[in-house]
Amino acid sequence: MQRTLIKEAFKSEDKVLLKGWVHETRDLKKVRFLILKDRTGRVQVTGINGKTDEKTFELLDNLNRESVVQVIGTLKECKQAPNGKELIPESITIIAEAQNPLPIDASDYSKTELPLRLDNRFLDLHSAKTQAIFKIESTIGQEFLTYFTKKGFTYCHTPSMIAASSEGGTELFKAKYFEKEVFMAQSPQLYKQMIACSMENMVTITPVWRAEKHNTTRHLNECRQMDIEIAFANAEDAMKEMEGAVQHIVKEVIEKNAEELEILKLKLEIPKIKYLTFHETKKMLEENGVKIGDDDLTGEAEKKLEEIFPNTLTFVTDWPMKGKPFYIMPKGENPDAELSEGFDAIYKGMEISSGGQRIHIPELLEKRLEIKGMDPKDFKEYIDSFRFGAPPHAGWSIGIERFTQVLLEMSNVREVCMFPRDRDRITP
Repeated sequence: MQRTLIKEAFKSEDKVLLKGWVHETRDLKKVRFLILKDRTGRVQVTGINGKTDEKTFELLDNLNRESVVQVIGTLKECKQAPNGKELIPESITIIAEAQNPLPIDASDYSKTELPLRLDNRFLDLHSAKTQAIFKIESTIGQEFLTYFTKKGFTYCHTPSMIAASSEGGTELFKAKYFEKEVFMAQSPQLYKQMIACSMENMVTITPVWRAEKHNTTRHLNECRQMDIEIAFANAEDAMKEMEGAVQHIVKEVIEKNAEELEILKLKLEIPKIKYLTFHETKKMLEENGVKIGDDDLTGEAEKKLEEIFPNTLTFVTDWPMKGKPFYIMPKGENPDAELSEGFDAIYKGMEISSGGQRIHIPELLEKRLEIKGMDPKDFKEYIDSFRFGAPPHAGWSIGIERFTQVLLEMSNVREVCMFPRDRDRITP
């Protein structure tokens, strides 16, 4: 017999072979129950003393939770059972026995703290809640790529090792590359610009690394970014692309992950859209008792924006140049301009993206690097790529873990990263 998944088994009236994990067992002396689970659902396996094969009935009382088993049996109507059917077993075979006791509780009612769960992530992934998170995150990544590839974007892959900083600053992880010293990429930024200037529209999901010594609930030192770059475009064009992508992703999660959202007790709505300049944002926040600096938004400010504009993707535009990377286009293509063609996107009280129009003029790029205290010689190949017919272009990136954290209203980004890497964690 071939294996049948639990969800499909409920449609069958024939004998089925199921394989999965022991979620829990109960012994009522004359009746014994096993809740079997696989990636599609759960089923109640019911053994009755005197009717069920003696060996099988005995085994039902000797199964450790999370053991992998095979069950052959027939589904029958049962009003008391979950989904209205129970499996009457003919045989049960242990495929892989789980040790007892388990290092963590992977049940639906687990109160195990996050650090211990992460230490035992292989077992934490057995939990319905944890699986729900990553099934939704899977939909987010797939729908991001689907949305843009259907629009003609080319799915590209960029290097993880680079010769110089992508964004400036010193928070880079160094690595030995034969006889040279290289860095782990902070961003695919420079490469996606070069791609867009030839192939016009590109999309990617890629890992990035930042060696910032923080211990916050919203940052990781290794994460994955969802990036796009588009040619013949400005900041407004890029923001319009994000509007459509975010609304599409949320819509698809609502439709495709209804079961997972129910497990997480979440009700999602497609977000509204709002545009504000940085100046307007600062003034409005100060009127609401929140003070910010001249070139950045605080976490408190981002939360206040959600209070003022609930369930809204808010774009903060005309960002001060001081708060943006060297490659963001200054207003009017003036290297000394105070304002930029950059923006941030705030959703559910947290920044999910930063983007804008890029500098495509080599001489202006060199001046901006110098203003930022960086040596244009370190970016020669990057700058030279714009000397041979580079159109105006724009783009943005959204961290997939950050977006999932925000969408699912998780308090810690590590909840939505399968194997997080931060200042203190490099295993498992």
